[in-house]
Amino acid sequence: MRDQQAGTGPSERRLSTKEAAEVLGVKPETVYAYVSRGQLSSRRSPSGRGSTFAAEEVEALARRNRRESAVSQSAGGELSVRTRITLIEADRYYFRGVDASELAVRHSYEEIAEWLWTGRMRSGVTFTAPEASMAVARQAVDALPEHAGPTDRLRVAAIAAATADPLRFDLSEEAVLGTARTLIPTIVDALPPVLLGASRPDSPLAHRLWTRLSGKQPDEASLRVLDTALGLLADHDLAASTLAVRVAASARAHAYAAVSAGLGVIEGPLHGAASGLAHRMLLEVLDQGDAAPVVADELRAGRRVPGLGHRLYSGEDPRARVLFGLLEEIPNAGPALAAARHVVETAARHTPLHANVDLALAVFTASAGMSSTAGETIFAVARTAGWIAHALEEYGERPLRMRPSGLYVGPKPPQPLPGGGGESPPPHP
Repeated sequence: MRDQQAGTGPSERRLSTKEAAEVLGVKPETVYAYVSRGQLSSRRSPSGRGSTFAAEEVEALARRNRRESAVSQSAGGELSVRTRITLIEADRYYFRGVDASELAVRHSYEEIAEWLWTGRMRSGVTFTAPEASMAVARQAVDALPEHAGPTDRLRVAAIAAATADPLRFDLSEEAVLGTARTLIPTIVDALPPVLLGASRPDSPLAHRLWTRLSGKQPDEASLRVLDTALGLLADHDLAASTLAVRVAASARAHAYAAVSAGLGVIEGPLHGAASGLAHRMLLEVLDQGDAAPVVADELRAGRRVPGLGHRLYSGEDPRARVLFGLLEEIPNAGPALAAARHVVETAARHTPLHANVDLALAVFTASAGMSSTAGETIFAVARTAGWIAHALEEYGERPLRMRPSGLYVGPKPPQPLPGGGGESPPPHP
C-alpha cells in the first residue's frame, strides 16, 4: 500500500518494498541491494514491519536505469547500444531512416556526412582543412618510414592535427562539428600525393583522395564510383571500430582521439583491411586466367575466400550491389569484374555466398591502378564520418557508461605469492 505519512507533502510519498520493486522492475531483494550500494535510502515503515522508500527517489533511479540500459545485452548475448544513426534489416541499411544506398547514389560523401551528423542535408557542401593543421599533419606523415601503411599515416595525421587545435577539448556539438569538417580533409590531404596537380584544396573530397591513391588521370565515372563508395561506407552500425570510438567518447576523449581509436581497430584483416586480401586475390585470378585454383588454394589453407559473405546480410551486400552496378559503366573495370564473378561462381560450388563490399572495392582499386592497400584507405576515410556521428551521439550519454564487468574465471583467491613457499611475508617494521 502506498504510504502517505502524516505531515508530509506529495513529494514525500512512500512506497513499500514490493511497490518499489515493481517500479524498478526488479526483485524485492534487489531493492535492498540498491540500499546497500547507496543508490536508495530506506526508512522503517510506521508499522515496524519492512521498509519504505521515497517514491521520487525510486522513480529517479528507475529513469536512470532505463537510460543506462541503452547499453545492454541483446537476446543473443551480444552488446547492444541504442542509436539513431544506422539501421540494418532485411538486407538493406538506412542512415537516419533513409535508404543509405539511395543516399550514396544521389548525394556526395560530404553531404552524407552532414546528414549523419546533424540529420540535415547541406547540398553542395565541401570540406577544407585549415593551413595550420594541414602543415602539422603533413610534416608528421612525411616523417614516417616509407613502408608505413595507409592507416598508420591516417592515424598519425589525426593525432598531429589534434596538437594544432587548442579547442579540441570542447565537446559541444558545434565545436565537434567544426572539428569533423576539418579533420576529414586534413587526413586526406596529409597523405602523400601519387598524382600531382590533379585537384585543388576546395575540390570534392573524392577528387582529392583519388590523387593520393592512383597515378592515373581520373574520369568522371571513376570519380563517381569513389565518391559513392565513400558514402556507402560512411557507417555500418556498431562495427568493431565504431564500438572503440564510442568507448573513447564515453570516456570523453576529444574527437581526434576518438577517431584515432577507430583507426587503431580498423587495421585488422577482418575489418578495414579485408578489401586488400580480395584485391590481391583478384590480381592472382587475372594473372592465372582462372579463379578455380586460386579459390582452391584459399580453401585448402583453411581460409575464407576474401570478399564473400557478410554476417549481417543473408543475401547480397547492398553496398556491393550499388558499386558493381557503377563499375559496369567503366570499361577498364571489365577484366576485374569478370574475375570477381568467376570467384563467386567457383566458390558457390563449395558454399553459396554472395559478394560483399570488399570484393566490389577490390574490383575498383585493381582496375584503377591503385595499390592493394587503397581499399583500406577508402574504408578508413569513409568511416570517419560515421565515427564522428557516433562520438557526437555518445557525448550526449552518461559518461563512462561503456564499462562492462569482467567475468573472472582465474584461480580462486587467496593464492600464495609467486616464487615463495606460500607463507605470508613478515609485516613491515
